[in-house]
Amino acid sequence: MKKFLALLLVMFATHLALSLERQPNADYRARREALAKKSSGSAVLMFAPMESEGPNAVYGFRQDDNFYYLSGWVEPGAVLLIVPAAEASADKPSRPYTEILFLAANNKVEEKWTGPKLSATDPQAPKITGFERVEVLDKLRDELIRLLPERPTVYTDLPAYGHDSASPSGLDWLKRTNAFIPFASYQDVKPLLSSLRTVKDKGEIELIRKATDATVAAHLAAMRAMKPGITEREISALLQYEWGKRGCERLSYAPIVGAGFNSTVLHYSDDSATIQSGDVVVIDAAGEYSMYASDITRTLPANGKFTARQREIYDIVLGAQQAAIHAFQSGKSSLRREDPNALFKFAYDYINTHGKDQHGEPLGKYFIHGLGHYVGLGVHDPGDYNVPLGPGAVFTIEPGIYIPEEKLGVRIEDTFYVDADGKLVNMGAALPHTADEVERAMAGK
Repeated sequence: MKKFLALLLVMFATHLALSLERQPNADYRARREALAKKSSGSAVLMFAPMESEGPNAVYGFRQDDNFYYLSGWVEPGAVLLIVPAAEASADKPSRPYTEILFLAANNKVEEKWTGPKLSATDPQAPKITGFERVEVLDKLRDELIRLLPERPTVYTDLPAYGHDSASPSGLDWLKRTNAFIPFASYQDVKPLLSSLRTVKDKGEIELIRKATDATVAAHLAAMRAMKPGITEREISALLQYEWGKRGCERLSYAPIVGAGFNSTVLHYSDDSATIQSGDVVVIDAAGEYSMYASDITRTLPANGKFTARQREIYDIVLGAQQAAIHAFQSGKSSLRREDPNALFKFAYDYINTHGKDQHGEPLGKYFIHGLGHYVGLGVHDPGDYNVPLGPGAVFTIEPGIYIPEEKLGVRIEDTFYVDADGKLVNMGAALPHTADEVERAMAGK
């Protein structure tokens, strides 16, 4: 029996290792401790989604970003409790820093469908998860009563506009079962986590680099396959195949392959049209590697050669990206559009002073979105846009011009990070940037 249990443990650990390239347990623990310092002595309680909730029921389970950021844990139905240390007072004893991962009790019938899950009673559970304590979910109530004061403030993942959360259903469950302390108040943990997630550690940057490398290879394959008569969906499928065979487990976001007029639609996602000779094709697509995203866009001439007008607009967009890159200063430049040190200003000013539309008007009005956003566990990763970009920041620079009446849209986007010396590094530097480089790549040169 012992040998059998040991074999199951090895199989479980192997499955976990093969599914994701996970950072060391110490990295996740450091994040939990950093969050505890930000919580002003209040507890943090977070719930992982259930396997059957939302898109997980159809597309397969993917862990919540914030839960994964703190735990590195990929299984559904878990609960994370962090209680900061507290010094003794006149009426209260001291309290040590405590963190517990709660796992749902094993359901052997369900596991025949979804695969084996780690048991909280497994003696190797702390070593596997990186938590000193791993408990069965049924003990959550007792631990809350034991560890929290009578009127606790608890940080949790409250729902917000555009953001789903597993925590409300978990909190409702606690209330229905009379398992939570009365008069508890809740604060949203997302702002604290957004502040922490603004700066990526070395392990995170390496995973984003691997997502980017796979994405670069996929874009190169799309450049070689592009031709009139092929459908946008064929290109989308090719991209997904290419980054999938390089270890990406899923999409970073819904791929955009927009030809002709569709190239001017920012979030076009039908990918259903047939590409015509003379079209430009905007390809905004990237793979996700071990939970981490990338974000790359290139614009291609369908028949392998830009027209004079297409090249003119392409060169202006590329010049705008280069203007922002050259203007970057670590610790000073900002992604916030209203900031006096915003990179957006340099890109916009370049576009607005180069070239004209068919009516002789400047092109600035055709640059209709922001210049960039943070990238990490999410393609639009949470982050503090009020702080300057410094070492550890990972973000996009993505100027674009979209002229519907000319059926001409151009966007050039790369994912960058700031290294320890404050240098801006383009993770997608290996992908063609200039119009000449794009044409050569499409010709297989």
